[in-house]
This record gives sequence, structure tokens and C-alpha cells, in this order.
Amino acid sequence: MAKQERAERTRAAILDAAAKVFDDHGFNGATLSDILLHANVTKGALYFHFQSKEQIAHALIDEQFAVWQPLSDLPDIGLQTVIDLTHAMARRLQEDVRVRASIRLVIEQGTFADPAPKTYLQWINVVESCLVKAQAKGDLIDGLDANEVATYVIGSFTGVQVSSEVLAQRKDVTQRVTTMWRIILPGLVPPRRRARFSPEGLA
Repeated sequence: MAKQERAERTRAAILDAAAKVFDDHGFNGATLSDILLHANVTKGALYFHFQSKEQIAHALIDEQFAVWQPLSDLPDIGLQTVIDLTHAMARRLQEDVRVRASIRLVIEQGTFADPAPKTYLQWINVVESCLVKAQAKGDLIDGLDANEVATYVIGSFTGVQVSSEVLAQRKDVTQRVTTMWRIILPGLVPPRRRARFSPEGLA
């Protein structure tokens, strides 16, 4: 057990260090030497857990889905869940270097040797599953396609958080997400049901 705990601490130290390096320099600008320096571990310890810089990057990318877990267990999944999810992600972007690094890595995946669109597709699937439930409750305007709306929401959120990073170092990202929803909601929700939803988020 003590050996396992040491291994887990070493892995966490590598991911924390990698997140800082990736957040500061991006995928191409990061080196394993930089990660080793920040993690304060041996090269052997790093290669025990990860075989390459890309493997570390993919591990960080996968971690961003932890933001969804607390919301996925709620009893009343729907459109407000999607709003709350984007606000939760926005707050984590401000507070958590691992999430910041993972989002930057997703955007930069085209520079990987083995880029894959699975992260975007996973988020689209998560949002689509919520919107299908919203449709069943009459919370979406008739005729809207849940997959098209989910794809648009994920694209809009990506643009909003990147703009916030460029213009304000993400200090205003939650306000920008609220504005995004104030603009989007009238095109999604029947007027009689619009008051049920808070663009500022509830969670």
C-alpha cells in the first residue's frame, strides 16, 4: 500500500508539473526536461508512468471530464444542467491549472502526432444527452436537433473561454458565459418556459 501511495503521489506530481508547463508554453513549447524539473522526479519515475509527452497530455485531457461527474448524478438533468456545466468549467479554468492545461491541449491537438477529435465529441455527447431530456420535458423549441444544438453550444463555449483568455486572462470568463447563455436561450427555449432557466447558473 505504501508503494502504491508513493506511485500515486509521483504520478500526481508529474501531472501537476506538466499542467503548469503546458499551460505556460503549450504542447509544442513544453519539454519533458521542463516537466521533470517542475515535478522534481527522476526520468525513470516519469517513464514508469508515461512513455511520452503526448501520453502525459492525453492523461491531462481526460481529467477535464471530472467536472461533469457531480452534475451527472443529479436527478433532474436537462438544459439547466448544461448551463451549470459550462459555468462549472469556467470556474475550474480560473482555479485549476490541470483544467486550464487540458483545455489548451484540446485546442492544440492538431499539433499532436496522433490527434483525435474524441474530446470534443465526448463533450458534445454529454450536452446532447442533457438536451434530449430537455426536449422530452418541452424545454426546447420544436424542430431543434439536439446534436446540432450541442455542437453549437460546445463551439460557443470554446470561443468564449478563448476570448476571455486573450482579452482578460480569463478573469471575466464566468460573466462571458452568462452573456453567451443570455443570447442563446431565446433561440432554444419556448417563451412560456424561458423564466425557468438561469443564464448565471445555479450550481
